[in-house]
Amino acid sequence: MSDTSGIHRVAPGRRAITLDGLAGAAELVDGVRRRELGPGDRVVVSTRNSVYVLIARLDGTFEASGGWFEREGEGGARVEIRGCTAGGRAIFTDHIAARGLFLEFGDGLRTTRIRSVRLIPAGRAGV
Repeated sequence: MSDTSGIHRVAPGRRAITLDGLAGAAELVDGVRRRELGPGDRVVVSTRNSVYVLIARLDGTFEASGGWFEREGEGGARVEIRGCTAGGRAIFTDHIAARGLFLEFGDGLRTTRIRSVRLIPAGRAGV
């Protein structure tokens, strides 16, 4: 990149992804989407380093426990979720969690790579 131009070069062998390509990829990503959740539903997210439990709230926020929240003494924190990233700045905003991506919270905190995701509907939380 030139310091003054703002023009970036794509590394040899790597292709830039268009916005249309990124939007198409979002539909192919397997995971839990916002539109699938109801109040009380739980999403269990296992990352490379931690396990998180997210409980959906009526207002669209989540109660988060596990992982960073437990280590910092903030288990049960009310959080917003921006979505998932593939490691860059583009965010799949409809995705709460998807295998192979990174979950990003409203404050910018990002998890390590997601290894597995499990949705437990509210009516089955005790199962």
